[in-house]
Amino acid sequence: MQTVAFHTLGCKLNFTETASLARQFVSRGYTVVDFDNPADVVVLNTCSVTERADRECRQLVRRALRTSPDAYVIIVGCYAQLRPDALAAIDGVDLVLGTKEKFEILSHARWEKANRAQVLVSPIADATAVLPSSSAGFADRTRAFLKIQDGCDYTCSFCTIPLARGASRSIASSDVFREAESVVSEGYKEIVLTGVNVGDYGRNIGSSLLDVLRGISAIERLERVRVSSVEPNLLTDDLLEFWIESPTICNHFHIPLQSGSDLLLASMRRRYRRSWYADRIDKIKKAVPHAGIGADVIVGFPGETKEHFEDTYSFLVDQPLSYLHVFTYSERPNTPASSYGEKVSPGVKAERSERLRILSRKKRRVFNESLKGMTLKVLFEDSVDAEIGLSDEYARVKVVSPVRLTNQVLPVMITGNTDDECLGRLQEGGIHAESAGSAERVAVP
Repeated sequence: MQTVAFHTLGCKLNFTETASLARQFVSRGYTVVDFDNPADVVVLNTCSVTERADRECRQLVRRALRTSPDAYVIIVGCYAQLRPDALAAIDGVDLVLGTKEKFEILSHARWEKANRAQVLVSPIADATAVLPSSSAGFADRTRAFLKIQDGCDYTCSFCTIPLARGASRSIASSDVFREAESVVSEGYKEIVLTGVNVGDYGRNIGSSLLDVLRGISAIERLERVRVSSVEPNLLTDDLLEFWIESPTICNHFHIPLQSGSDLLLASMRRRYRRSWYADRIDKIKKAVPHAGIGADVIVGFPGETKEHFEDTYSFLVDQPLSYLHVFTYSERPNTPASSYGEKVSPGVKAERSERLRILSRKKRRVFNESLKGMTLKVLFEDSVDAEIGLSDEYARVKVVSPVRLTNQVLPVMITGNTDDECLGRLQEGGIHAESAGSAERVAVP
């Protein structure tokens, strides 16, 4: 029996698509093995977000060939679409597939090592199809990522995603619901909706993210739905109202910010200003004070002065966010921002990034402390020295238990915390509700 190994770089959407590719190989009789085990075929799913993509790919190919010198090496993903010739030039690579071709991976492969890599990359305008895919059956057995959308019509000046994935397109809602029901039938308790621009779902097919949330929330035996990320300008009042009131949708909102400076937001070609962002956060927190809210922030964008950064820093300090994902700006070819002047030096970027990462740790600690005395619904995922799970609010929770709790959603009283996680104990009597929501304030015995 032949074996195949996968390695995924980048986002959860990439991870979801890797799982779909793996299912294709399994259907042909392949066995999926760990990346560091000997394999007949090696597939790398690449990312184009950072400037390290080329170096990472070279290192991974060398690593794979040390273990499996005769492996047939295939590279797919965003970087494969953008820089196919650079990847084809890496020693040991046999096939490079673009965005349109990657889901036909089995039909394109020649399965024989060659002196020169085969490159099949169509113009990104040809990538018009979008197929349902989920991570079900691979890795995490409690939460499944479900792709509902691909591509992006936005023109943010720093981003290569439209170049790598094409125009925004959505999977038909009937297919989304069918895939979700399949995931639930496999025993998953939580589905995470993912895509490039999830909030843009359905715009070209007469549907919307709100429609999907209404339909998927009604699936029997599905306990939780989480949304991976939504652009702030797409968080409408109607969407927020349903999201907040639904007992199934997690009270966790990941809302990209990128900068707290309106001048930089304009330069980035973002479709909102910080007053709108603050308004969305305020609306959420007034309705659900314990909601978990995360933000993406880019540091060192061209033209970012000390004043711009301090503007961002003070804005973030004032916002009741739970955590930050901090990205150090890296110049990407063929993006408008790559031609902007006033570059920020690497040292300054590193210093500013560290300041925001420290702020993120502080916000996570404050958020964890705010949950003390509450009973949260926790989906248990792992067991090492204790049972560890994730709450609706995206808080990591640790519980000491004499039995394994994996893939159970149980009420947990939060009794303490560390910087990274909450500590709690199981509640035999369930959640004692005083108001609507996934976590309620109760007295600590």
